[in-house]
Formats: sequence, structure tokens, C-alpha cells
Amino acid sequence: MSKTSKPNNNQKSSLILYGRHAVLEALQNPLRKCSKILCTKENAEDIRRISKMAPQIVERKEIDKLLPPEAVHQGFALFCTELAPAALEDIIEQAEALENCNILILDQVTDPQNIGAIIRSAVAFNCLALIVQDKNAPSETGSMAKASAGMIEHLPIVRVTNLARAIDQLKDAGFWTIGMDGYAKTTVSELKKGGKNAIIMGSEGKGMRRLVEENCDITVKLPMNPLVESLNVSTAAAIILYEMNKE
Repeated sequence: MSKTSKPNNNQKSSLILYGRHAVLEALQNPLRKCSKILCTKENAEDIRRISKMAPQIVERKEIDKLLPPEAVHQGFALFCTELAPAALEDIIEQAEALENCNILILDQVTDPQNIGAIIRSAVAFNCLALIVQDKNAPSETGSMAKASAGMIEHLPIVRVTNLARAIDQLKDAGFWTIGMDGYAKTTVSELKKGGKNAIIMGSEGKGMRRLVEENCDITVKLPMNPLVESLNVSTAAAIILYEMNKE
């Protein structure tokens, strides 16, 4: 087991995924343990095309009762367990065979929907993995999977006890560590692209914690109109990942 990852048996809590993309992607993930599918009549064929598990046909209001009032389920609900976390050592080993790769690190970003949107961008722009601190990041939720449009099934997520120590491990493995800071002197566009990079983003408002920022090789900012103080963390993540994915 990874010294920096949370034990798998603590991660496999039950949850309900909802939304078309989240459910259909989960059903096609062999690592996702699913126990029951509920759907409305018009969605049954979509499930039957990709899964051997027979769906239970229900009225939309039956799914409504299972979920928070604001949940937009689109007539899909999947009972399953959380995905087990990836091990940092496995991600580092995978990176050894790559000339160019990017890893995203979130320092105390706590909103599940923001994290879900970040996961979607991370997959879109070929991020190798996402790293979060175990005690200061939410567990997987239905809203997170929904916001990721099912892309949570395609991105290894590493949960570590100590982010600064994990950053040191990445640096020892040849990663250049880039912290996002609105007060930095260097802009993202000035960075040399390519190589192995670990991009670190702090929470909205507080930013990176001091020990995490001190471990960065460089801090950078987005070139923005000074009238705009900051962007939502998921929007900022999409921009930096897009920039770092350029060849």
C-alpha cells in the first residue's frame, strides 16, 4: 500500500450516482462496483446497450426521493461504491515512461461540484492524475461525478496525508512544481511547455498554504484584466491545464 494514500477499505463507501453521463460512464468502468440501477422507462435501452445488469424501471419521482432536492438526475440513479484511490508511487512509476505529462494538485479545494468540473477539464487536457489531501478534500459524491460528466471514471485520484511530502516525492521523480498564485510575477503564458509538471492550485480566497507554496519551484498567475480579482477555481484549472497541454 502507498505510504501516502488512504487505505482502500476506507474509501469504498456506498453512494448513489445520478445523471446520464455519470451513470453510463460508471457502468462501463470495470473498477466500479455497482449493485442496482434505477431509471425511467425512456432511459432503459441506453443502459441495456452497455450493461448486463438489468435496470429497475421506476417513475421519476421515485428517483427524486433518493437524492437531494437540487439533484438533476435525468432519470438515472446508480447504487455503487466509491472508487478506490490511486497510489502516488504507481502514478510516479507510470510517469517514468513518459517524456511529457502533467499532474494536478488541489490544496484544500472543498466544493464537490468544483472538483467535479476540475476532473472533467483534467481528462479533457490529458492530465495524468489528480492529487488531493485526504482530510481537507471531500470524498467522492454524486454531485462530484455529475459535475465531471462521468470523467471521474477516467482520472486516477490520489489521496495523501501530507501534500508537502507528496510534492517532494514528485520533485525527486523529476517533476517541475508550478503553483498558481494571483500575485506571482510570471504569467502562465511565459512558462516553457513540456516535460513533467505538477500544477498546484489552492482554495478560492486563501490560495495555497504556506508550506505548500514554499515547495513550489515557481509560482505563476493567469494574465487577466485587473478589473477581475479572481476566477472560480474550476475555471482557472481549465485554463492552466489547457495551456500546459499545448505542444
